[in-house]
Amino acid sequence: MVPAHGGRVAEPVYRPLLASRRGELEALAHVDSAAAARLAPVLIVSTVDGSLLDLLGRLPAGLVPAVDVSALPDVAEAELVRWGVPVVPAIGLADSDRRLVAHGVTAQAYARRAVIRLRAGHDRSGPDAATAAAERIWRLARLVPEQCDLLVDAGDVCCPAELRAAEPRIRRLVQWSRRHAWRTVTVAAGGMPPTLHRLPTDEPVRLDRWDWQLWQRLADLGVGYGDYGVTPATPGDDGAADRLPTVRYTADGVWWVYRWSRRGGRGDERFADLCRTLVSAPHWPAAGAGFSWGDHELLRRARRVAGAGSPANWTAWSTSHHVAYVLAALAGPVSGRRPRRWPAAEERGRATGPGW
Repeated sequence: MVPAHGGRVAEPVYRPLLASRRGELEALAHVDSAAAARLAPVLIVSTVDGSLLDLLGRLPAGLVPAVDVSALPDVAEAELVRWGVPVVPAIGLADSDRRLVAHGVTAQAYARRAVIRLRAGHDRSGPDAATAAAERIWRLARLVPEQCDLLVDAGDVCCPAELRAAEPRIRRLVQWSRRHAWRTVTVAAGGMPPTLHRLPTDEPVRLDRWDWQLWQRLADLGVGYGDYGVTPATPGDDGAADRLPTVRYTADGVWWVYRWSRRGGRGDERFADLCRTLVSAPHWPAAGAGFSWGDHELLRRARRVAGAGSPANWTAWSTSHHVAYVLAALAGPVSGRRPRRWPAAEERGRATGPGW
C-alpha cells in the first residue's frame, strides 16, 4: 500500500469494518502477532457494555482497533478515552463538535492518529464540502492530515450493476483525496448479500466477492483494501433462517456459503456433516487446520471432537478464516482480471465537477 502523500511504501494493511459482536471480536482475539501488525480493523459499535470492553481487552498486543461510535448518542459512555483500552477513533464527516473534541483526546492518549470514514452513500456533498468537513475535523480534534487514515466506504457492492456504479464514484473520491496529505487511503466495500435465506441448503453455494473485484479494478490507484468481513454492509433480516448452521468460507474471489438444514440426528451431527463436506472440498486450504484458528475449529467439528457451537461461533470461525485468507492474498500476487484504466481526461472532468 502506498501512502497518499507519496512517502515510503508500507506493508499491505487490511482494514475490515466489523460489527463489535462476540463472534468478530473472538476471531480477532486469535490473530497471531505477525498478522496483527498488518491488520487494522474498524469496529462499528451499536451498544457499550462490560462484555464489549472485556473482549477489547483480550485482543493481542499490537492490534489496536479503530472504533466507530457514530451510532451512539453524544454521551460520556461514547467517549473512547473513558473505556480504558487502547483504540483509534474512527471519525465521520458529520460527527458533532463535541464528539470531534473527544475523539481528539482519544487520539492523543493512544496511537496519535485517527481514521476518517467517508461513506460514499451518505456523504454526497461534493469535493469542496468534503474538504471543509475534513478541515473541521482536523481543527476540532487537533489533528493533521498525516495523522489520519482515510477510509472510503463504498457500502454494499453485491452485484455487477452495483460494481459498475461504484467504480467511477470511488475513483472520484480517491481523486479528491489527493488534495490532502493523508497517512493512507483505503477503499472498503461489503460484498456479502444482505440475506441468505433464498440460497439452496445442504450444498455449498458459490458467491462472487464483488468487493474484492472492485478493489482489483482500482489497483492502478494504489489504495489499500478493506471490506465488511463475511457480513453485509447493510445487514438484512433472515429471521428464523439465521439459526441454520451457516459457514461463509472465503476462497479466491468467491465465498462458499454452507447452510445446512438436513433433518435427522442432533444439531451437533448436522454441523459435523457441514464441516465434513467443507474439509473435503477443493477450496479447503492445503495447510488445513494450520491455516487459521477458525479452520482448526471447523476441522475439530468435522471430526466430532467438539459440539456445533452457536451462530456467534460460526461467525467467529468464518471471520478467522476470512482474515487469514485476505492477509495471505494481500501479501502475495493478486489473482483475477487486469484492472481497467480510467481515461485521464474523463477522470479530470469528473473529479472537478460540483459533486461526486
